[in-house]
Amino acid sequence: MASARNINRFWEWGRKIICVGRNYADHAKELKNAVPTEPVLFLKPPSAYVTEGSSIMVPFYSHNLHHEVELGVVIGKGGTAIPQNAAMDHIAGYALCLDMTARDVQDECKTKGLPWTLAKAFNTSCPVSEFITKEKIADPGNVKIWLKVNDQLRQEGNTSQMIFSIPFLISYISEIITLEEGDLILTGTPKGVSSVQEHDELQAGIEGIVSVKFRVHRP
Repeated sequence: MASARNINRFWEWGRKIICVGRNYADHAKELKNAVPTEPVLFLKPPSAYVTEGSSIMVPFYSHNLHHEVELGVVIGKGGTAIPQNAAMDHIAGYALCLDMTARDVQDECKTKGLPWTLAKAFNTSCPVSEFITKEKIADPGNVKIWLKVNDQLRQEGNTSQMIFSIPFLISYISEIITLEEGDLILTGTPKGVSSVQEHDELQAGIEGIVSVKFRVHRP
């Protein structure tokens, strides 16, 4: 069984993706949202995962697909109500992730007071890099992440700008949703989100550690 649960391929068997919205003040402001006083959480199913070599598919019902680059935290040891001072022990490693968002659909959901599922949880809405070991990121609270579309820089930020720290998020989430080995937490996106079109090439990276490329297609 151990070989079937290789943490380096967490996307093949991890059971849930827990996303934190509006965790960078400048991003909250660019979408004209209030800066939150507690984390905004939503979920993606494991069917949202896509890895390099496959395409990001624009959902058929959306005409305004946005990129959001994020540091992902891969859980190595599960738990409920994990105290902040023990939170880092529950991390197996990291991944660079994209939270692809059907922004037109999300705006409509917000207006109607509906959940964001159609905007956030569709197939290929969670592109991920290879697994990054803990050793490669000494301080996940000080990591530079960036994203380019067709070689033009769109997003650049540092996880030090996050409103809620990674230990806080692990503790907060695990009070509500038990964390399990292989789960992924998306920690929020810096400002600069924008629309992508069919055939665009997205490249994203963590400075000096990893970079990924994905192409956008319409089904």
